[in-house]
Amino acid sequence: MTADRLLRIGLALLLTLGLAAPAGAQDWSDLDPALQALLAPYQDRWAQIPPERREKLLRGARLWLRLGPQERAQVRERFRQWRALSPERRAQIRQRFRQFQALPPAQRQRLLKRWRWFRALPPPRREALRRQWQRLPPAERRAILEKRRHLREQRRERRPQRPPHP
Repeated sequence: MTADRLLRIGLALLLTLGLAAPAGAQDWSDLDPALQALLAPYQDRWAQIPPERREKLLRGARLWLRLGPQERAQVRERFRQWRALSPERRAQIRQRFRQFQALPPAQRQRLLKRWRWFRALPPPRREALRRQWQRLPPAERRAILEKRRHLREQRRERRPQRPPHP
């Protein structure tokens, strides 16, 4: 057995047994000064933070450091808006996000495409469409959504079937 293979097996065993810390779960003193400055509120309790949470904090901090001033301003504004929401509204948004994440990838992509189309519209047009949708009775909204689903299924059925890949 080569030394390289032995080293890999040893590392795998250490990780399996939990004796080696995840790459990002390092000691506070191992962090570079920029990360320490950004994560300063966590310094006193850094060692007590579970490794998975530390890794998440480090990923977020590294991302923040890569953002430009304009992007940081946008993130700050979004965070301000998030904090202004009621706890109920935040819970509702989190639930909808979990539902979105649970959708099949093709359906998520379809929704993202529609959302991008909508966001690309001029603001007055988006607002007009919102008002128009909100004025519809719920039964009519459901009928529209059902009709769109039915049309999608029909298009899918009309597509020529591809032969199986050899």
